[in-house]
Formats: sequence, C-alpha cells, structure tokens
Amino acid sequence: MGENIFVDFTAWLRGLISGLGVPDLFNDIILMIVKLAAIIVFIALNATWLVYMERKICAYIQSRVGPRHHGPVGLLQPVFDVVKLMTKEIVLPKNVDLVVFLLAPVLIVVPPIVAYSVLPFGKDMVAIDMNIGLFFLVAVTSLSTIMFWMAGWASNNKYSLVGGMRVVAQMVSYELPLVLAMLGVVMITGTLNLSEVVNAQKNVWFIFAQPIAFLIYFIAGVAETNRPPFDLVEGESEIIAGPYTEYAGMGFAMFYGLAEFANMMVISAMCTVMFLGGWLAPFGLTFIPSWVWFFLKMYLVIFIFMWVRWTFPRIRVDQLMGFGWKVLVPLSLANIFITGTGMYIYRAIGW
Repeated sequence: MGENIFVDFTAWLRGLISGLGVPDLFNDIILMIVKLAAIIVFIALNATWLVYMERKICAYIQSRVGPRHHGPVGLLQPVFDVVKLMTKEIVLPKNVDLVVFLLAPVLIVVPPIVAYSVLPFGKDMVAIDMNIGLFFLVAVTSLSTIMFWMAGWASNNKYSLVGGMRVVAQMVSYELPLVLAMLGVVMITGTLNLSEVVNAQKNVWFIFAQPIAFLIYFIAGVAETNRPPFDLVEGESEIIAGPYTEYAGMGFAMFYGLAEFANMMVISAMCTVMFLGGWLAPFGLTFIPSWVWFFLKMYLVIFIFMWVRWTFPRIRVDQLMGFGWKVLVPLSLANIFITGTGMYIYRAIGW
C-alpha cells in the first residue's frame, strides 16, 4: 500500500475525472496542473523544514543553543520567520528597473519547480518521464543564472551589480564540471532517462563505480547553490549582500530562502538519482516504500551540504575560480577518459 500510494492516487484521480466525461486531453492537463501544484507545496514545506533543520545542525556543530522557544523544541520558528518576512515592507529603491527588479525574485523559483517535474521520487513516481530528462534538467536549472543577473542589474546599485557579475562567473564556471561529472554515468548507462539511470544501479550504485565523479559533482553542486564555502555571491564583508542587497521582505526571502533551499534540494535529488541508486533499497530492504528511500538519501546529501557550510570558512573569489577551472574541470575530463578506457577494456574482455 505504502509503495504505490501516490501512483494509486494519480490513477484514482484520472479515473474520477474521466468518469465526469472530461476528454482525455483536458484530463491530462488537469493532472499535470495537480502534479505541479503538489511539487510547489512539496518545495515550500521542505524549504520551511530545512530552515529549522539548518539552524539545529548549526547549533550542534558550533555549540549554540538554536531555536527552542517557539513551539516544541522551536519547531514553529520557521513559521514565525515567514510571518516576519511577509509583514515587512517591500522597499523599492530610486531609479531601479521596476519590472525586472520585481520579476527576478518571482522567476528565481521557476527553474527548480520545473526541474522537479522530471525527477523520479520513487518507482513509477515521476510527473513527466522524458527520454532526455537529464538534458532537460541541466538546461532548466541553468536559467537561474539569468535571474540573479536580473536582480543585480535592475537594482541600480554597484554592490548588487558586482554580486550579479560574481553569480554569472561562478555558476557558469561550475556548471561545466557538474555536467562533466554526470557524463561518466551517462556513458555507462547509455541513456538520458533518469528512471533508466536508477534502474541501471540495481547491482552497484554509481558512487562506487564513479567515486571521483561523485566528489566533483558534490563540490560543484555546493558552488552552484551558492553555499559556503563558495558563497561568493553574497560576500557580506565585501559586497554587503550581493544581488540581494536592495531586496527586503518576501523579495529577499524568495532569493535567500526559498530559491537557495529549492536549488539545494534539486542538486541533492539529482545526486541521489545519479550516484546513490535513487529509490532502490540497500541491503534488500524492499519492504520500505521506494519513495521513503529516495527522501532518506536526498536528506542525507542535504545534511552533508549543511555540515560543510558550518565547518569551512569562505574562500576568496580567485581561489574559487582557480579551483573550478584548474582542478575540477581537468579532473572531470580525466574521469571521462578513464571511464571510456575502462568501458573499452570491459567490452574487449567480454565481461
């Protein structure tokens, strides 16, 4: 029952709509709207929880107290944070490009929402099962760079402009090793369909077959989400708050809270799919629903993201760019070469 709860609900809803005499085309459109609404609610609820989770992990690692007064063990702290941000005035600086300034925080959450439509959360649990799912996901998530640049440019602020330029430099640079790290998995599986990538890991997860690629992916993923020690986009000691400087209230929350955690969830979910076996159960524990395994693995990666954040200090921007181009890119190319050589030898031997 637990394994197919979401699949069964989708089938029941489709049958209910068909029973009302709705044509198949409109039936599919309604179901797609329901799935997208479910994804938005999922992202919002998880982002709220991750705010609390990060504060608790930070408190533990750095010997702090953490939230404890608002609700049981501070569980209502994220709710109070949301209420506080919603009631804050949205300040519009003079001479900003008003349309672009207001559009940027709204559009920043679109790429992760669209990306979740092709991610398989469990067996047969994917909103759109595309044959080019990986290609589509990489293309969509790359659009986030434009929204950060929009915010920096439209703010009419030199600090915001410098922060926007850092976004473009950092995210474009680290997208290359991120994609090249996943290319080794694509070479082995021979597919861009994410469900087939998961099924290809029934014998061995790719974290063991591609350990170097996993490490490159994780480091590049930290940089792509602008998380410490790679949070050069928002360097308080240098550029105040980067492209977020002129944003207040919900505008700031959309950038710094919702978008950051949503993108971190996408990177963690992709790491689960590409390297940790997706929904596949370890040690033959198949009695636990597949979607439970997926979320456990995804949250394990998120925990490591937070662990890294509260352990390492921020590095300089020249160190960031040098590490990406001089270390990660050559290492990812070497991994592709080694993978191709290994595949050739494997097939030549006939294993």
